Parts: sequence; structure tokens; C-alpha cells
Amino acid sequence: MVDQPEFDRQPPETGKLERLSPLVSRLIAPNAGPFTFTGTCTYIVGDRDLVVIDPGPDDAAHGERILKNIGTSRLAAILVTHTHRDHSPLAARLKSLTGAPIMGCGPHRAARALSEGEINPLDASSDHDYQPDRILDDGEGISFGSLEFETIATPGHTMNHLAFALKEEKALFSGDHVMGWSTSIVAPPDGAMRPYMDSLERLIARDDHIYYPGHGEAVKAPGRFVPQLLAHRRLRETSIAEAIRDGVETIPDLVKKLYSGLDPRLHGAAALSVFAHLEDLVARDIVRADESLSLKARFYPR
Repeated sequence: MVDQPEFDRQPPETGKLERLSPLVSRLIAPNAGPFTFTGTCTYIVGDRDLVVIDPGPDDAAHGERILKNIGTSRLAAILVTHTHRDHSPLAARLKSLTGAPIMGCGPHRAARALSEGEINPLDASSDHDYQPDRILDDGEGISFGSLEFETIATPGHTMNHLAFALKEEKALFSGDHVMGWSTSIVAPPDGAMRPYMDSLERLIARDDHIYYPGHGEAVKAPGRFVPQLLAHRRLRETSIAEAIRDGVETIPDLVKKLYSGLDPRLHGAAALSVFAHLEDLVARDIVRADESLSLKARFYPR
């Protein structure tokens, strides 16, 4: 029996600065929703030279709260994990007000080109205006005063997704790659399941003590939680392949069978997640599609 991830759905409070550790504070943006939980977690890291991680949506009031909590300290940099509109747009406003450089992921890019006639359902959620001053590479170390970070490439949720490890506290800012309140959405064509699974395996090989995610509470036992998350994804993959062998042929029917009781607002996201698994299963020759691979295709066992 595979252990299921132990999700923490205790809702953290929006709009209040919370000290999470000697170096890490959290301020949650006012953008609660079915995909963002109580809102995007913006982190203010440091004691003298400060770093803001994932400033959030372009919300002026949230920006003012960030600046108020920075106070007279120096903002050394703005780090961005990925280019979804709930994470990166406020970076430009903060830069204009403080002069702090924007660093982290590169510009938004999709996992693959669109198929003929395909529409990207996530295009409106992507921040195509994001312009970093410095793109950080995988494995790159960067220091701000006494703060030392390492960049870890974690593609999958988006293909430019990065995590940032704070060496002083063995803490990982995991963005939307690993969250404690829910599984991450992996949705083609922006995301892809195989890189996502590979990135989970990469994190399992690390020894970080705590994760600070893009939404929800901290993951306090990542050494146990991330393997459970990977096992959960593999179980979902197996369930999809078995359902297809049992004669379920379409993505809407797979969602109906595999996600009973799911909030109807999340059916579209579930369909895209199933699609991501199917892209991977087709690439590995485990299932086949009757036409060009799409949300409307019918699927059959090999």
C-alpha cells in the first residue's frame, strides 16, 4: 500500500507578516482562490540585506505591505521561481520603487509548440511581460550579504521553474513545484509530466530540512512528504493506464472516474493533469491516441 501525501490544509492568514524562522518571514497576497489557496506566499528573507521571493500578483496594496515590512532595510534582490501571474508581475513594481534587481527564472516558455488548432488554456495565467535582470542557472550559488542561496532547476509545473535553497537554514523555497496543501498543477503545453517527475526525484536526493512553498503552509518533513508525492503521481499514472485498459477512452471520462468528489471548478485543471500524464504515457509507448495528441483524442492500450 502506497502512503498518500499528508496535505496540510490549515489556511494561513492573508495580509499579515509572519516570522517563520530567524531569517524567513511570510506575507500572503490577497488573491485567494481554488488554485491559490489563501493566496500567494511572498517571502522576505534576511535580517539586514533582504531578499523578496515571489512578490506575487501586481497588486498595489500587497506591494505597499511588502515595502512597509522591509522598512529602512536594503532590498538586495527580488527572486522569482516562475512566470505565472500569481507569482511574478509585482517584481517590476518593486524594482521601480526600490532599484532592486529581478533575478531567477528566465522568460516564460512552453514545454512544446502548440499542435495545429490547439489553444493554450493557460496563456492568460502566464506573465509574458516578465523581464529579469539576471537569469540564474541550475546549481548557481548567489550571495546577498550573509545570505547564501543555491538555484535548483525544477521544471514541470512550468518549464522555467526554479527553487531556491537557503543554505544557512537548509530551507528550500519550492514555488509551485511542491506545496503542502495540494498537488501541483502540471498542464500542457506550459508544463510537462516527465520533467515534473524527474524534478521530484531530484529533490528527494537532497537533504533540505523544510520547504517554503508558493501557497499554503511550510512542508516540515520534506524527506517523507516528497517521496509520497512522487508515489501519488505514479499511482495516478497507473490508474489512468488501467482505466484505459478497462475501456475508458476520453479525458472527460477519465476525470469523472478518477476524481470523484472533486470541486467542479477544478475539473479543467484535472483534465489538463490527466492530459499531461497521457502525453508521457504515449511518449513511453504505454498507451496510444487515435489522432494527434490533444484533449479531444481517444486513448487505447498498446
